[in-house]
Amino acid sequence: MNTFMNTFMKKKRFALITGIMSIFLLTACNNDDSSNTSNESEKAATAWDKIKEEGSITVATSGTLFPTSYRDENSDELTGFEVEVVREVAKRLELDIEFKELGFDEMLTSVKTGQVDMAANDIEMNEDRLENFIFSTPIKHSFGTAVVRKGDLSGIKTLEDLKGKKAAGASTSVYMELARQYGAEEVTYDNAPNEVYLRDVGIGRTDVILNDYYLQTLAVAAFPDLNITIHPDIKYSPSKIGFAINKENTELEENVNQVIDEMLEDGTIAEISAKFFNGADVTQVVDIK
Repeated sequence: MNTFMNTFMKKKRFALITGIMSIFLLTACNNDDSSNTSNESEKAATAWDKIKEEGSITVATSGTLFPTSYRDENSDELTGFEVEVVREVAKRLELDIEFKELGFDEMLTSVKTGQVDMAANDIEMNEDRLENFIFSTPIKHSFGTAVVRKGDLSGIKTLEDLKGKKAAGASTSVYMELARQYGAEEVTYDNAPNEVYLRDVGIGRTDVILNDYYLQTLAVAAFPDLNITIHPDIKYSPSKIGFAINKENTELEENVNQVIDEMLEDGTIAEISAKFFNGADVTQVVDIK
């Protein structure tokens, strides 16, 4: 009888211990699940959440592209059409703004890798970029032109005459892509100011600059002593320009677009355009036919 009772009590104690251990393991598993849920919640924080938490947005721009992004010769303050538009966007979103001055290729890479939130530098929307970035609502409409030498127009009558000519510009710009398609030899620069590009055409180091109509018209006017002009017959590629945003940051796109739409509606962007483009309203679609 005693042997039976001893065996019974041992089994009971074993069952009790096993039950306690099971409860402990279940609790531990639940704690792990809770911890994992918490971690997943933290990971779910978006780039827009981070921007709001920090109260600041980082924007890449060149600081060398007059009149889109440049430094005032008197104050050395960064300014320009897109600089002032994006400043107003940040203000209306109640965010501070930090500019990073980068070369064109580097700024797009920085957007793609998340080192900056946006890029503002007369960036045209094309098929390739739309595959790799999302863009804001267009803030500017334009078309392409060619800066050439005065007198002989660098020996260029049409785009077909670009074959064998030296075209200056950024390697990954849509304009350099077009120049390559027509057989031009590309000459690239590392975030050089407008004057360097333009002077090289004038002295014959290069032959042509393909770029935006508004930018080129003002750039040529800013350096009247250089041996350059806008080609009178070459007009091509109607374009739309907006801010480039990381493809995953859709919340930023939504918030920026809401403000841009307001600014287009209330005329703010048109006013900024008039200041930097000699009275022109670049928000209007251009017909080059």
